[in-house]
Amino acid sequence: MPIKQISISLENVPGKLSEVSEILGKNGINIIAISVVDAADISSIRIVANDPDKAMEILKSNHYIIHPADVLAAEAPHHPGGLNAILKPLKEKNINVSYLYPCLGTKDKTVLIVGVDNLEEAEEVLKQNWVKLIGEELYNL
Repeated sequence: MPIKQISISLENVPGKLSEVSEILGKNGINIIAISVVDAADISSIRIVANDPDKAMEILKSNHYIIHPADVLAAEAPHHPGGLNAILKPLKEKNINVSYLYPCLGTKDKTVLIVGVDNLEEAEEVLKQNWVKLIGEELYNL
C-alpha cells in the first residue's frame, strides 16, 4: 500500500519554495507532507500531495524536474518511544530507513512518510508488527 512521493530540486534562493506552493495551490493541489533539506546551492524537497498524478503534471508543465518514488505512510503511536514501533521492526529485518518526515494536519494521528531501501519487505514487516499503514486514503485526510 505504498503512496507516491514527489522529489524536486530547487535553487536555494528566497521564494523558490513559495513558487512551488503557489503553483500547486492555484491548481487545487494540497501538500499533505513536506520535507526540505538544504545544501549550499540546492534544496531537496519531498512532498506528498492529495493528487500526486495531477501534481506531477503541473510541476512538469512548469519546467520542474521531478522524481517520483513510492514510500510508505505509517501511523506512529503518539507517546514516548512511539517512533520505535516503526523503526525497531525494520532494524530487526535489516531494512534501512533512508528518511522519514511527518504529515501535516492529520488531526489526532501521527502519520510519518517513510522512505526505505526495500519497500515490499518493509510493508510486510510493519504489518506483521501491527503498524497501521495508510494507502491512498492518505490523499483525503
